[in-house]
Amino acid sequence: GLGTAFCGDNMEKLKYFAPCIFGTEGIAADEFRRMGCEEVEAQNGRVNFSGSLDILARANINSRFSERILINLGSFRAETFTELFDNTKKIPFENFIGAEDAFPVVGSTLSSKLHSLPDCQSIIKKAIVTRLSEKYGISWFKETGSVCRIRFSVLNDVVTIGLDTSGEGLHKRGYRRNSNDAPLKETLAAAMCDTARIYPDTKLFDPFCGSGTILIEAALMATKHAPGLARSFSAEKFGFIPNKVWQNEMARARDSILQNVDFEAQGFDIDPACVELTLANAKKAGVEKYVKAAIGDIKDFKTIDDRMLLITNPPYGERLLDVKAAEELYGVMGKRFDMAPGKKYFIISPDDDFEKCFGKEADKRRKLYNGMIKCQLYMYFKNGVKK
Repeated sequence: GLGTAFCGDNMEKLKYFAPCIFGTEGIAADEFRRMGCEEVEAQNGRVNFSGSLDILARANINSRFSERILINLGSFRAETFTELFDNTKKIPFENFIGAEDAFPVVGSTLSSKLHSLPDCQSIIKKAIVTRLSEKYGISWFKETGSVCRIRFSVLNDVVTIGLDTSGEGLHKRGYRRNSNDAPLKETLAAAMCDTARIYPDTKLFDPFCGSGTILIEAALMATKHAPGLARSFSAEKFGFIPNKVWQNEMARARDSILQNVDFEAQGFDIDPACVELTLANAKKAGVEKYVKAAIGDIKDFKTIDDRMLLITNPPYGERLLDVKAAEELYGVMGKRFDMAPGKKYFIISPDDDFEKCFGKEADKRRKLYNGMIKCQLYMYFKNGVKK
């Protein structure tokens, strides 16, 4: 059957889905529930939910963990191009795309009979054009208006057609214009911070701060500062969403920011350019009063006396150091990170021998993907706790 964007016959409630990094689906789903989204369901690599147009804006502005927010326009099985065309044409695109709007079509196909991506792309485009021609009574679309990007996926012969409301991926918060050689995606850094638990009075350290992503994401989280406040979204130009919706949700996000919390984030990096970059990015993100950075070598790293949290993404093989050098670095970390009570360490690495080199088995591990690289988040938090 043809699933549709509408729950019932009104625009009041739409179905959405949000792709996210593998391993972060549960974290993203919890966040959507806290936002007031309904029918939240975590799936592999994405979260489904439903809600009003307010929710569409709120999810874009506030989501720390998902890659983009799409309206789920329809989902159906298709094993032939005829089925693809006919089912696509049944979707009420005229409710979302104006006569002047541009509607580029992009997508992916995997493990399906319809495996030619260019063919799927042109058939979906043709079906939309056919439908809109009938509805608007025009045969030629200038496509000079707002960009309504259609994203489709064909997976195991099931086609899902979505309308991208975000534009640039949500990990692009707007504070990181340039980064060092091997940046951690903002959404992944945020997921690491969420797993480690950030509070308004957390004292956070990152001895390999790079462009400052972990420190900045933690500061945004500690101050309840929405990650999307400094950027724009393609749906702000959609004709069917009143401007008031965006104004209200932006105001709501600004009103939620906590002023003057006790949060402190301290970064170190051996490269002076990284230290400068961290401070510049923190300023762009509006959290410069919480984020400090200095030049420092891991060999000289000292943990502070009282409780502290350390979250880091040390350099490694595929990235900046050869594997041998990276593993020596893990050994140095193992010696410098003292395991006294109240100290917690969260370290992401793709190296299966990390614990061996670090010299201590993690209390817990979580599988996460950094781009295409499978990593583990190694967690040490039971220090000095009687087992």
